[in-house]
Amino acid sequence: MGFAINVEQLASFCAQEWQLPFPPIEQRERWDAVAASLDETHTHQFLEQAAADAAIPVPPLPATLWLDFARTGNRERYEAPAGQRRRMLWNFTVAECLENSGRFLDPLLDVTWATCEESSWAYPAHEAMLTDITYPYLDLGVAGTALMLAEMASLLQSKLDPRLYKRICDEIERRCFTPYLERDDHWWLFHSKGRNAANWTAVCNSGIVGAAIYLEQDSRRLAALIARALHSLNDYLDSFTADGGTSEGPGYWGYGFGNYVILADLLLQRTGGQLDILAGERLRQIATFPLRTLLSHGTYVNFADCDADVALEPALLHYLGRRLNLPAFHGLAALQPDTAPHRAYFDWGLRSLFWLPPAEAPMRYAPARHDWFHEMQWMIARMDPTDPNALVLAVKGGHNDEMHNQNDVGNFIVHWRGESLIADVGRGKYTKDYFGEKRYEYFVNSSLGHSVPVVNGTLQGTGAAFAAQVLDHHSDDAIDRSRLDLTHCYPASAGLQSLQRQLTLHREGPLGWVSVEDRFTFAEEPYSFESALTTFNQVGIGENGVLIQGIHGELRVGFDPAIVEPRLEAYEVAFEQGLMEVKRIVFALREFVQTGVVRLEIVPV
Repeated sequence: MGFAINVEQLASFCAQEWQLPFPPIEQRERWDAVAASLDETHTHQFLEQAAADAAIPVPPLPATLWLDFARTGNRERYEAPAGQRRRMLWNFTVAECLENSGRFLDPLLDVTWATCEESSWAYPAHEAMLTDITYPYLDLGVAGTALMLAEMASLLQSKLDPRLYKRICDEIERRCFTPYLERDDHWWLFHSKGRNAANWTAVCNSGIVGAAIYLEQDSRRLAALIARALHSLNDYLDSFTADGGTSEGPGYWGYGFGNYVILADLLLQRTGGQLDILAGERLRQIATFPLRTLLSHGTYVNFADCDADVALEPALLHYLGRRLNLPAFHGLAALQPDTAPHRAYFDWGLRSLFWLPPAEAPMRYAPARHDWFHEMQWMIARMDPTDPNALVLAVKGGHNDEMHNQNDVGNFIVHWRGESLIADVGRGKYTKDYFGEKRYEYFVNSSLGHSVPVVNGTLQGTGAAFAAQVLDHHSDDAIDRSRLDLTHCYPASAGLQSLQRQLTLHREGPLGWVSVEDRFTFAEEPYSFESALTTFNQVGIGENGVLIQGIHGELRVGFDPAIVEPRLEAYEVAFEQGLMEVKRIVFALREFVQTGVVRLEIVPV
């Protein structure tokens, strides 16, 4: 699919008068309605937070802090105060619109001016060296800051010093519109630049062109900006599979596709309903990705660099529920926590106040019993999707050159009583080396950090050639099964002739159970073979079974002690929230064999 792009037609749409999507501060009835929807307690919390922010200085961002990433690989020491500036800006904006007293205008002036004086709005993790202000770098931070400033200015233009408003427009023009239109060296813009489109493509286009929708007065130039974005977003949509899947996972869906939806709404309104980039079955499939990857309330399939506990923005889900006439989104929104560490804050500041559920929105959501993504080779099998505590098996095939790739072909999750007791351990702490040449030296990115075999002491290889083949996929009233050929996931040094992995959810009994079966043959002589399970939980190993203890339930892993001997390994791993211990339960052959089978039976208790 692709968007038809006619710049002349776009220019005619953009030449029409339009109404701002969110009310300026003068429209007191609408802002009073917002206050009423928040209720007195939440309105008071907004004002209290803004008052607390106003009482502290704008966080400094010295050059040495910018260079900290290049010197040490640490992202947080710069990104934390930069993010705080932007949170303060939105807190002052919303509080002033709610109260209309003028007391937050000077604090807003200070933090906005400081933001305009930053040498770059990019993240040091992306730009690294000290900024060349004559050659602006366009990244996620630049795009998000531009849209935030444009929307703030649209709400409060009558209250702002005219020179501040002009400064905002000038800085966004210099940093965003001009380099976006005149340069093709932005890696995220088109496939032709040698890298595939991903969440960056949606976020950067949304922020830059979204800001232009507010600020650009020349309808032909605005049309040129929009046309460029549509060309680029065709590439972004191509990153999704035919059935709407993305190997970036639900977390980056929330960020990337969420920003796509922000731009889609702005374009729909700016063109008087003439340009709808959310229309069609293809977009509907992409939109429903999180509905199909839910494990239990608040937890999602998290293969690759994805957090299991990512929270999706309720405003986004409510908007999709309304636009696509899918009430399931409202039910999913009702399951989201009020606060979450992995939710993009300032992108949703306004929309969380205006994109609200209908009065009769459902408060629950139950996924399908079985979901299958053919191209990604993902299977999600649920024993009872109406019961959030029921057994769930999630399996992935694929290859080892996916978006935010980890070497994890054949990995799986066993989710029981709302907890992934056999877990994909998720993404590690983002540092300079994490995205560099040493990426696969990180435990979480190598196949050692996943529930996949180690063959003849050899881990999976990196690259698209190290891929699975689906031999069988089946679902009926008795079983859900995925059988994968993993032979080519390992380098030649593994000595494999063949390796097949079969993962099955058995629907026998009231609770169900899971089996894992690895069948292997070495090409020339006997070698070692190990199956493994990864978990964050307590593990007890007995002669005939292994017990994985969760908060609300347990899994008992059965094995043949005549064939394999279990052992427990522990790894201290750096995650965003700090150091955590990951346990690896290894089922190793008692002796070298040339052909064999390792079978595990995982039973909920």
